[in-house]
Amino acid sequence: MAAKLISLACIRGESSSASYGNLSPRPHYPSMPKYPKGFLPLEPEKGMEGPESKALFSVVGMTCAACAGSVEKAVKRLPGIREAVVDVMNNRAQIMFYPSFVDTETIRETIEDVGFQATLVEDETNEKSTYVCRIQIKGMTCTSCSTTVESALQAVPGVQKAQVALATEEAEIRYDPKVVSYNQLIEAVQDTGFEGILISTGEDRSTIHLKVEGLRTSTNSMRLIENSLQALPGVQEVDIDPELSKVSISYKPDLTGPRNFIEVIESTGSGHFKAMIFPQGGGRESHREEEIKQYYRSFLWSAVFTIPVFLTSMVFMYIPGLKDVMDTKVVNMLTVGELIRWVLSTPVQFIIGRRFYTGSYKALRHGSANMDVLIALGTNAAYFYSVYSVLRAATSSNVKSMDFFETSAMLISFILLGKYLEVLAKGKTSEAIAKLMDLSPDAAVLLTLDSEGNVEREEEIDSRLIQKNDVIKIIPGAKVASDGYVIWGQSHVNESMVTGEARPVAKRKGDSVIGGTVNENGVLHIKATRVGSESALAQIVRLVESAQMAKAPVQKVADRISKFFVPLVIVVSFSTWLAWFLAGKFHGYPKSWIPSSMDSFELALQFGISVMVIACPCALGLATPTAVMVGTGVGASKGVLIKGGQALESAYKVNCIVFDKTGTLTMGKPVVVNTRLFRTMALQEFYELVAAAEVNSEHPLAKAIVEYAKKFREDEENPTWPEAQDFNSITGHGVKAIVRNKELIVGNKSLMLEENIVVPVDAEEILVETEGLAQTGILVAIDRKLVGVVAISDPLKPSAAEVISILKNMNVRSIMVTGDNWGTAKSIAKEVGIDTVTAEAKPEHKAERVKELQASGYIVAMVGDGINDSPALVAADVGMAIGAGTDIAIEAADIVLMKSYLEDVITAIDLSRKTFSRIRLNYIWALGYNIIGIPIAAGVLFPSTRFRLPPWIAGAAMAASSVSVVCCSLLLKNYRRPKVLDNLEIGGVIVE
Repeated sequence: MAAKLISLACIRGESSSASYGNLSPRPHYPSMPKYPKGFLPLEPEKGMEGPESKALFSVVGMTCAACAGSVEKAVKRLPGIREAVVDVMNNRAQIMFYPSFVDTETIRETIEDVGFQATLVEDETNEKSTYVCRIQIKGMTCTSCSTTVESALQAVPGVQKAQVALATEEAEIRYDPKVVSYNQLIEAVQDTGFEGILISTGEDRSTIHLKVEGLRTSTNSMRLIENSLQALPGVQEVDIDPELSKVSISYKPDLTGPRNFIEVIESTGSGHFKAMIFPQGGGRESHREEEIKQYYRSFLWSAVFTIPVFLTSMVFMYIPGLKDVMDTKVVNMLTVGELIRWVLSTPVQFIIGRRFYTGSYKALRHGSANMDVLIALGTNAAYFYSVYSVLRAATSSNVKSMDFFETSAMLISFILLGKYLEVLAKGKTSEAIAKLMDLSPDAAVLLTLDSEGNVEREEEIDSRLIQKNDVIKIIPGAKVASDGYVIWGQSHVNESMVTGEARPVAKRKGDSVIGGTVNENGVLHIKATRVGSESALAQIVRLVESAQMAKAPVQKVADRISKFFVPLVIVVSFSTWLAWFLAGKFHGYPKSWIPSSMDSFELALQFGISVMVIACPCALGLATPTAVMVGTGVGASKGVLIKGGQALESAYKVNCIVFDKTGTLTMGKPVVVNTRLFRTMALQEFYELVAAAEVNSEHPLAKAIVEYAKKFREDEENPTWPEAQDFNSITGHGVKAIVRNKELIVGNKSLMLEENIVVPVDAEEILVETEGLAQTGILVAIDRKLVGVVAISDPLKPSAAEVISILKNMNVRSIMVTGDNWGTAKSIAKEVGIDTVTAEAKPEHKAERVKELQASGYIVAMVGDGINDSPALVAADVGMAIGAGTDIAIEAADIVLMKSYLEDVITAIDLSRKTFSRIRLNYIWALGYNIIGIPIAAGVLFPSTRFRLPPWIAGAAMAASSVSVVCCSLLLKNYRRPKVLDNLEIGGVIVE
């Protein structure tokens, strides 16, 4: 968990950037130690020589967000701190630092000086205990196949969890790298009879693929390159494929990068080698395209042979002249037409249809039966009976042949056409990921700077060659090439591609930027901080990929049915043949029912084959995953990241939503709206003293006061406040400090009463008035005398009241749970239309309230943005994190609302309802198709209507069922959020 605390930091928007020292100007702390010469907190690129290090500490004793804030603040005061993230729920602190300025012992002592016990967690800082491996699996046809592979992977020692998705044809495996390697996982896949191709391995690794010209297959040549690369710091693994001249390198981006690898390779072997980024084509899309081409080629070749077979059996027999040619005897009763059909159908059965034999063998070898088994049995029954019939005619002078060669050939052709259309449609279900991946620009302009920061030269490079701490130039209209922060220039950046926020965001020195977004006007120089798999875009892609891999609980029904489906169909098929055969043998129906071209055995055989091939388990297996894939993809494009089928299924059932107040219903950016003084003193002097005390606090209300105080010092961009001595933060109450030899106490009424400070009646009335206006009153005492009240307001989000009203119309109950005081909480609740309120709630109380509602029978969603919301987000049936909130909240949530718009709560619920109605429709179609189709194929209508389904029509219908289910899911791509939400955008209010 802790390793992921900063994984989505760069998608959080401007509101969160202040939490990270290197991304925006940090506040001035009066007691902060001096930085070494050349080191500036705003410009970490200067003076920070040497590699960064990461340390994870266990911090015991933290109870709330204020505790975490005090630890984070204390650590950030130290020189050489790159980043500090404190997780109060897991009692962890993750610190990024420069060892040349500070060491882990100093950091540990600093945390203990704050009052908490700290221990360095050695093993977790050095190596993750779990890697995530993704493998492309080729050859799966139905849920029976995916279940077989999943069971085989689960049985491998060291595998903690394995998920195999039929729709994406991928496996995601969580495994312990100390016990098992990804090569062993691929072998386990291949042992089940399917082809496994590695997509990625290990979330904490970056991997680059290079093409090396001049790479010989000699052992010395390969060993020379491998040893040279292994000698580089940060290189974890080198894999060389001599056939493709491909070198794959896994590395730590903090220590090295692809340009270093190219330089080392080209300087090795006296310049015989030339290295470059390996051409695109080794990824998921290329495998999908290759699969589409394979099915297309197979279908075309099958059609080339099948069309003449169809013509000779169904058309030519009705054309005078051609009929005579077809009926010409070759040997005894064997005719030209039968011989042509035999010759042409044989390559279709055994060469083009070979995939069904291999698929059947693989399935049966592992004790399961899949769609390939049904197809192989049906086509073989038709083909070999036809061979028997033809040979009997060739060896007899009076027995005519009744062949079904057209049945086997046309069956295979229609099934291949269906599979081609299916993979074509399935490819469109993952378009959301492809679009996200396409956001990254192909090229970037790399700047080389001199010691004074002046540009020496510019060079255009492949964007995949960008390394950490590179300086990149972004011209107007160009895409930002990498996550990072601005070190020079001003501009506006359109971040809608990633965040869904259409309004361009102003960027200046120190502001963070996201790779893949578009620079609109000015030129920017950015310093790359996250590259490759660490980037925000890569994190979003990974989140959407994981969501599409996760199975919805409703899919378990289909998986259970699929286990018994194929064996049951074989039994029903054999029973159908036997029933019709015995009925014909013992004259159970008139001979006039038998078509002139066949006998009773052949009629029974056709019924049996039709039952076998019409019953398709594929449609059942694709019903849920294809809808989930499209639904999560559409959600991502709308700025709603849904973490899988479980979240979707729970969201559509939600009938009660618990809202946090600050940052969720309100803007989360408190502002000072009023000041009342009870002593004659200048307002500037008053705020000088209060800001001096509050600048040391991380509380949002304290920041609001400091920001307001800056207005009295307009001549200074970052004013220096008076020195605050004996500073003490009282969690949940306020702060105390000595400023200019005056004792300052700033906080709520309970703090004043604890300190025995008299609160005059006037102040009491003002507090009641502020709470009635949904404001928070902060009392200020100087030298133990109350001198003023500061009223702070956190404005409501413009659409809050409308969202609550719409939820009521959707029969969803809304409740507010907040840590704020009762007066403010009730006032806000009344304004937005919420009837039930819980105020002054600690994090554990929020989680308890959620559990109470669940015990009352509600399906509960929790919407929050802060660390203190994390327990409730986890406890709820569906946790929804506001995208601009903390990383811990985002990690704990099931759904992330990236745009931080409250109306996206409705979008998430509405999308999940639409997705599940589509899943139900898919199941109705898939199951209903088999319930209706199997009896018709078995000949239920034949006695009364003489209607029967020839096997090749049954095969075409079977192929169409899978295609129709996928197409039904694809209709979700046309999803539009409820029209009532479109009117809410007009009232947008932005608080800077």
